Amino acid sequence: MQKLQIKHPVPYPIHIGFDLELPQAPGPRALIFDLAVEGYAQEVATRLDIAASLGLPGGEGVKSLANYARVLSWLAQQALPRDTTLYVVGGGSLTDLGGFVAATYLRGVRYISLPTTTLAVVDASVGNKTGINLPEGKNLVGAFYAPEGVYAELKTLRTLPPPTFKEGLVEAFKHGLIAGDEVLVNVAPVSLEWEGLERYLARAVMVKVQIVEADPTEQNERRKLNLGHTLAHALEGATQGALSHGVAVGYGLLFAALLGRALGGADLVPTVLQFLHWLAPPPLPRLGWDDLAPFISRDKKKLSKALNWVIPKDMGQLDIRPVSEEVLMGCYQEFLSLVAAMHQQKSS
Repeated sequence: MQKLQIKHPVPYPIHIGFDLELPQAPGPRALIFDLAVEGYAQEVATRLDIAASLGLPGGEGVKSLANYARVLSWLAQQALPRDTTLYVVGGGSLTDLGGFVAATYLRGVRYISLPTTTLAVVDASVGNKTGINLPEGKNLVGAFYAPEGVYAELKTLRTLPPPTFKEGLVEAFKHGLIAGDEVLVNVAPVSLEWEGLERYLARAVMVKVQIVEADPTEQNERRKLNLGHTLAHALEGATQGALSHGVAVGYGLLFAALLGRALGGADLVPTVLQFLHWLAPPPLPRLGWDDLAPFISRDKKKLSKALNWVIPKDMGQLDIRPVSEEVLMGCYQEFLSLVAAMHQQKSS
């Protein structure tokens, strides 16, 4: 088992491993869970004597105003008071929703995150970001709110289809680019059977921990974690969620690498293309820049009228600044050509 801890601004433990001990919170307890891991959720409820539980379908669609209202009403119907602890069992989307529910029910109750996907373990469960989507874009409503702890039981990863397991590692690969960590960039050996799995996931999480501690509310340093996400969120919005978050971020990282190269940085395009060949994402729908522009213009990272892009200048070296429309559109055309060539090579 790997034990990490976020120390600032609110300390809490992060445990990653198999057959973890789970904390039994004092006072009333409730549990919301992803229906894909109902068996594990029932195990948790039994072990911790939690009578009130609610199952929800996982995936990005769960982060809606309707589901947010549903969970709040359910908690109220159970007459759960302010000293309740909410256990959240599921992937990244449910983690985001559950954390936001905890942040806002009765103006804030305790919650404990039990992530069950690679994406949730490496990224969504750590860093105090909670939130839901609007039809106009991703994560436009949310709060910074820390859990009491994060307990990543890796046996739950066996419930994942192989593509979903891989897609979560996009965030670990991204952390490797941010930190200049070749170990994280080399995803080839990572599997459920690999003896180094716990250490690899903890190494990826540690990159995020260090950045979050330095900049808890995304004023400066933490913006680096948005690498690849501006285009990714636009792809998710324009396809109405048909592209998974992991796939969209994988494509977004390729676009970011093209921006970096166009703006005089090192050529990280081959590195990202090698990763995408390993990921084997589905083809992109036909999307022009005009299809993405409305979602990009509403990106939550926009400051005043300027949208800052995270640009990899080299491994471990990032720049954050606006980019001209001319460069963006030129790189997008190159991006479409590279993606088409990649899939043509795959099918031949």
